Amino acid sequence: MKKQYTTPSEDVDVDRSVYTILQDRVERMPEQALVEYRDKNNQWHEISATEFIALVRELAKGLLASGVGTGTPVAILSHTRYEWTALDTAIMAIGAITVPIYETNSPAQVKNILLDAAVQYAFAEDDEQLAKFDAVKPETPLLKTVYVIENHALDSLKELGREVSDETLDQAINSVTGSTLATIVYTSGSTGTPKGVEIEHRNFVSICEASKQSMPGIVRRPNGSYLCFLPFAHVFARFMQFLVFESEMKLSIGGSMKTILQDFRHVKPTLVLGVPRVFEKVYNAATQKAGRGAAGYLFARAARIARAWSRAQQDVVYGRSERIPAWLNLQRNVYSALVYSKIREVLGGNVDYIVCGGAPLDQDIAHFFNGCGLPLLEGYGLTETCAPATVNPEKGYRIGTVGVPLAGMSVGVADDDEIVIAGGSIARGYHNAPEATADTFDADGWFHTGDLGDIDEQGFVTITGRKKDLIITAGGKNVSPAGLEASVMTSPVVAQCVVIGDRKPFIAALVTLDLADTNSWLASQGAAEVESLQEARENPLVRAEVSRAVSVANKQVSRAESIRKFEILDSQFTEANGMLTPSLKTKRAVIVRNLQQVIDEKIYTAPQQH
Repeated sequence: MKKQYTTPSEDVDVDRSVYTILQDRVERMPEQALVEYRDKNNQWHEISATEFIALVRELAKGLLASGVGTGTPVAILSHTRYEWTALDTAIMAIGAITVPIYETNSPAQVKNILLDAAVQYAFAEDDEQLAKFDAVKPETPLLKTVYVIENHALDSLKELGREVSDETLDQAINSVTGSTLATIVYTSGSTGTPKGVEIEHRNFVSICEASKQSMPGIVRRPNGSYLCFLPFAHVFARFMQFLVFESEMKLSIGGSMKTILQDFRHVKPTLVLGVPRVFEKVYNAATQKAGRGAAGYLFARAARIARAWSRAQQDVVYGRSERIPAWLNLQRNVYSALVYSKIREVLGGNVDYIVCGGAPLDQDIAHFFNGCGLPLLEGYGLTETCAPATVNPEKGYRIGTVGVPLAGMSVGVADDDEIVIAGGSIARGYHNAPEATADTFDADGWFHTGDLGDIDEQGFVTITGRKKDLIITAGGKNVSPAGLEASVMTSPVVAQCVVIGDRKPFIAALVTLDLADTNSWLASQGAAEVESLQEARENPLVRAEVSRAVSVANKQVSRAESIRKFEILDSQFTEANGMLTPSLKTKRAVIVRNLQQVIDEKIYTAPQQH
């Protein structure tokens, strides 16, 4: 081990269940609103802690009456909504295992999860999601029952549970310990192969306690509120719902990125937590609203001052200077009233901190928000760490880093510069994958992240790259490109396909053609041959064929993982130009670097094709 840093921690009782976090909240603040949600009519409703635990207990009784018990896998396929949280808590309260499935997953992906986790019961959000279960029913014989949330599933469970006594329920609840398996969360993981991460109750308890100790100003803020719009199928959002139980905050559930700006105005959150794409969306909305002319000039000038002030402030934090220049403070104060206050209002006007994770964040965005008076604290974690492992502190945060280890967490840098993590939130391992577990979770308690990075003397962690070839979009979606690339390359005209999209809002592809094969295919279609790759890439029949190949590839994955745009190049990747290995593997990083101008101008500026 080259380096290692451990953040001290207070003693934590981790032999507890997730349900006890909710119980403690009810004892502390029984009548205060715990959950707030927006219905289909855009009306908001509040549920107190007492009312919410009563709902959880009713649902837990219904699950017991249905035959769900300790160790029973139960899937949830739904958008983010308050019923998701209630069902999740009820399932885990009685020792059953929540198996989340993204609402965007294809039937093939749903089938794979159902089979691997041996799911017996499931909840579908609506008839559209139910159709995915129905499509794979012949191939998933263990699946007994599928409840539909919008077809009164919760009421049905309540009715089923009427015959189950409180004593029977409490016996089931009390049998759950910290080492009980709570959930299996499927992720692309460090190798790009979907694996189910086994997370125990103690992992959730540990990470909530660690966050409370490391972020007291956020977690313990009186009358705080958190707006959740990320999918609950992601462990990041799951962790946050339980952290809200642990805190004094209210969990407001909007459930849609489409209404996020409207929801900010209503909820007025004190904490905003999201992936880079969220904050890019806010920034872009502000830029577009400013428009051109005098207003556009004012905004552009204010944005430059915000970034300049933030960089000067960070120079002070890093010890590179003693103070922020007076002229910068003066201009920032002027623009604070004219411009920055409006940016803060976009987020509801009540935000103390923004926490960002799930994908690398562009530093210009971080400096912009910081300069506007909205400190953007970047963090880092994986499904295997039960969400966050590091986060920037509330004071002394360092832009460009992912912060320091949370309380009780240790981060190390291995001899090959791989980041390794140890602590109470580290998952048990991978479901039905003992070899992968042994490769990633070592005997000394270290989880090998597959990411490369460094730690400074103060414990601040910097991520520099990834050992494995995995793309993370700006929305935080992990995408394994190999399957998509292989599928596209089955086209008779395609020579090579390289999927891109790291830190970008969507997945795209760079495609090269084989001139001889293209001409053969054109001839088979009764079309005239072409003389060059330039002419081939402009041929409408060739473009249509590549589009067809991309569409076929996209059927294998969810929309978030699909190729939205492609660019056909007029050259190929070769060993000579450094973009191909001797074993004929494409060098993604080299290709992206060499073709950055094409990528920026042709892919991420023009309208999407898919």
